Amino acid sequence: MANLGSNIEATIAPQQGYTESGNQFALGALTSLFFMWGFITCLNDILIPHLKGVFDLSYTQAMLVQFCFFGAYFLVSIPAGRLIGKIGYQRGIVVGLSIAVIGCLLFIPAARIQVYAVFLVALFILAAGITVLQVSANPYVAALGSEKTAASRLTMTQAFNSLGTTVAPFFGGVLILSAVSSGVGESSSAAHDAGAVELPYFILAVALASLALIFSRLNLPVIQSHIESARPESAVKESALSHRHLLLGAIGIFLYVGAEVSIGSFLVNFLSEDHIAGITEKQAAFYVSLYWGGAMVGRFVGAVVMRYVHAGTVLAVCSLGACVLLALTILGSGKVAMWAVLSIGLCNSVMFPTIFSLALARLGPLTGQGSGILCLAIVGGAVLPLLQGMLADVIGIQLAFILPVVCYLYILSYGVRGHLVR
Repeated sequence: MANLGSNIEATIAPQQGYTESGNQFALGALTSLFFMWGFITCLNDILIPHLKGVFDLSYTQAMLVQFCFFGAYFLVSIPAGRLIGKIGYQRGIVVGLSIAVIGCLLFIPAARIQVYAVFLVALFILAAGITVLQVSANPYVAALGSEKTAASRLTMTQAFNSLGTTVAPFFGGVLILSAVSSGVGESSSAAHDAGAVELPYFILAVALASLALIFSRLNLPVIQSHIESARPESAVKESALSHRHLLLGAIGIFLYVGAEVSIGSFLVNFLSEDHIAGITEKQAAFYVSLYWGGAMVGRFVGAVVMRYVHAGTVLAVCSLGACVLLALTILGSGKVAMWAVLSIGLCNSVMFPTIFSLALARLGPLTGQGSGILCLAIVGGAVLPLLQGMLADVIGIQLAFILPVVCYLYILSYGVRGHLVR
């Protein structure tokens, strides 16, 4: 998944006096955080079809899950940056983990009173904690060592983020979808199905609380010189937006994150369709892992390819591939449509960091501002799934995939010409 602030940190010079070997322990501890927020974010793909069935929701109503989750990124990122500027990275991590614990625990009363709105509140609070966590951890990773090796550290930690997105559907399939009551017409069925989320989110709360306790006691390097640079409030300044390739890149990030999240959000319901795979939601959860696993594999392959091929060319080829696969998804059926939509994850893999790097090219002292603007564009993950849900209610779930096609066509144009600096 997209990481909030993943290029803010690239503009921060490392703290002098800390060696790579001396920071390995801190880096290892931080890596666990990348895994956790990737895991939690992707778990929404299992939560959406589950809540849709429990509360008999339309697709539009079900997509409010992503709207609340990614909406928190947009609303909380700037206050989170200001908070980190006052308390520092390590304390920011503890605060973010603590807020996320509260969000997880709220799933228990939400399940017991069976009110969808309470689930949405819990998701927003959980996402607010994850946002604070990301704004804290991403710059910290870049600061823990030499500037020359910052990119490799971030690639490694983000690979663990992808590992979290790959594992989460298995976890959700076993503990949420398997626990759903199979009885029809039973008075206790709705309560039983809603309660299926209690155990997994309680487990997550315990894991996050344990991490918060650990990070509150760890003796990590204090990097005061980077705290002011980590603040994203400069993202609202107009000067960076005067650069056309940055503005177009922000639109690209908005559309990419929205398309990626939309596709993942609809996978379980789409694969459950009789003319596609006709499998149960629990079985579909396994295939969701393949979608996100493809993104993980593609990151490693793309890192090698882009040593020899221009980033704009790679972006154009990947977005074109996504358009072709979506055409097969919309027009095909059976295994053709199933494997086409799952393969899009491979095309998605390099898009986020590639758009980021192209959009920030030659911004000079405005790089920090540009990074903040691009991070705020992650709100596309809140808006586009909701729009696709509206389309699915009107024209059907399969034809609704036309919306991501439009997104990838724009990204294709950005890879070909939009990224050029004028």
